[in-house]
Amino acid sequence: MTKVIILGASNAIPTAESENTHMVIVGENRTVLIDSVSNPILRLEQAGVDFNNLTDIIVTHFHPDHASGIPLLLMDMWLMGRQKPLNIYGLHYTLDRVEGLMGFYNWSEWPDFFPVVFFRLPLKEMTPVLDCPEFSIHASPVQHMIPNIGLRVDFLQSHKTMAYSCDTEPCDEVVRLGEGVDVLIHEATGESPGHSSAAQAGMIASRSEVSRLFLIHYPTGRFAKGDPVAEASKTYQGDIQLAKDFMVLEF
Repeated sequence: MTKVIILGASNAIPTAESENTHMVIVGENRTVLIDSVSNPILRLEQAGVDFNNLTDIIVTHFHPDHASGIPLLLMDMWLMGRQKPLNIYGLHYTLDRVEGLMGFYNWSEWPDFFPVVFFRLPLKEMTPVLDCPEFSIHASPVQHMIPNIGLRVDFLQSHKTMAYSCDTEPCDEVVRLGEGVDVLIHEATGESPGHSSAAQAGMIASRSEVSRLFLIHYPTGRFAKGDPVAEASKTYQGDIQLAKDFMVLEF
C-alpha cells in the first residue's frame, strides 16, 4: 500500500522535535521526496525509508526551509555509490537556482556521479508531474512570495486523493487543487504575506469539500501559540489533525 510519511511539520524555524516541512511518498516501485532539508539521508533512515529507493524529488520552491538539503542529499548518495538516475521536478525558477547552487559545489567535476535529470514544469494549473501505476501527481501554482507549487496526488489503486498546499496565502488555485480530496495537507504558519492561518486553512478545506484536514508548517517550540486545530475548526467542520514528524498516512 502506498503511504505518505511526514518527515517534518514545522514552519521555517525547526526544533529538536519538529523539522522543517517536507514529506515522502513511498510506493512499491517509486519513492518521491517532496522538498529536502536538514540531513536527508538520516531523516529518511529515521522514517524507515531506504535512500537507495528514492526515484524522484519534487522541489516546491527555492526557500532554504524547503530546498537546503538537496546538495547534501546528492553528495551523500554519490559518496555511498548510487548509480541509478534521479529525477528532480520543479518550476523553471526553482530548478535554475538548484542547478546554480550545485554549480557552486562544482558538482560537474564529481567523478562517476550518477545521472540527475531535471524536469522543468510550467507555471500552469494541474500540470502533470509524474505518472506511474501506483499514483499520479499534478502541480498548480500557489500564492507565495516567490514562484511556488502545490501538489495533488491521485492514488490509483485505492482511488484515494491527497492535496498539499505548500506555502501559500488562501487562494482559488488551492481550492481547485484540493477539490473533493480525501486528505488536504495545508500550511498554518499564521496570517501573513505568502502564508495562511489555521482558520484560513479551514476555510480552504471547507470550500474544497475535503474529507480530512491536516495542518502543517505551523510554529513549533517556543514560537508555538494557541490551538491551531481549534482555530481551524471555526471554519471547517470535518476531521482536523496536526501533522507531526514521522506521521504515516496510508493510501
